[in-house]
Amino acid sequence: MQRIELGRFQVYLFEDGRFWLDGGAMFGVVPKALWSRLTESDEQNRIPLVIRPMLIRADGHWILVETGLDVKPGEKHQKIYRIEQSHGLFAALRSLGLGPEDIDLVINTHLHFDHAGWNTRLEDGRLVPTFPKARYLVQRQELYEALHPHERNRGSYLPENVEPIADAGLFEEVEGEARVLPGLKVLPLPGHTLGQQGVVLESEDKRLVYTADLLPTFNHVGLPYIMAYDLYPVTTLETRRRRYPEWAKAGALLVTPHDPNRPYARLRAGAKGWEAY
Repeated sequence: MQRIELGRFQVYLFEDGRFWLDGGAMFGVVPKALWSRLTESDEQNRIPLVIRPMLIRADGHWILVETGLDVKPGEKHQKIYRIEQSHGLFAALRSLGLGPEDIDLVINTHLHFDHAGWNTRLEDGRLVPTFPKARYLVQRQELYEALHPHERNRGSYLPENVEPIADAGLFEEVEGEARVLPGLKVLPLPGHTLGQQGVVLESEDKRLVYTADLLPTFNHVGLPYIMAYDLYPVTTLETRRRRYPEWAKAGALLVTPHDPNRPYARLRAGAKGWEAY
């Protein structure tokens, strides 16, 4: 676990699990001859990734961004994605003397199984909300897509992570940019999905941005390094063109959800394009 002091906020970063996804899908139109210089791949062409939830202490509240990697579907699911571990979330909470009941708010950047996997848990054979006292903050567009999946996104939106929360009336829907607390807001970052959102913290002239899958790892910082998993890749490109200069100018600390080596970095415009440092 890593702790970051950001003015009035305390931020904790940790890994819930490691998994492997197809390298070609992760880098889209970028050929393996290029992306293989950046990361290793296994015999099935999969590259290593993590899921990195972020826990925030703010104004006496505990706010959890992302709930971790889903293992509920069972052994076949775990084998396909080479999931190596998915209980780090609970170990991290215990290390801080916390349990699921201490979380006041969950922010789902989007509702894919590798980000919202522990929205729910099995209790006596029944799916229940993992964080019983929390509201789950999500963009309205994202919730609609998750509840009405189609052939292109059905593999990522698993009903067990979404429907029990909806049935319990625990989703808090927002549209567009929305303030959560003073200095803490959610920000639309469309492209990977139309309803994807990031999280922005600002305090004492410092800024931290949780990028969601707009920037899954720092190996994806180049503008054309866009995942084939993105439903709207040109929208991803447009969002990056809009947000990168803003974040670089502010010296924002960027936290990515999937980089297995660098939890955070900053952006700058280099001679060959955008780079992380």
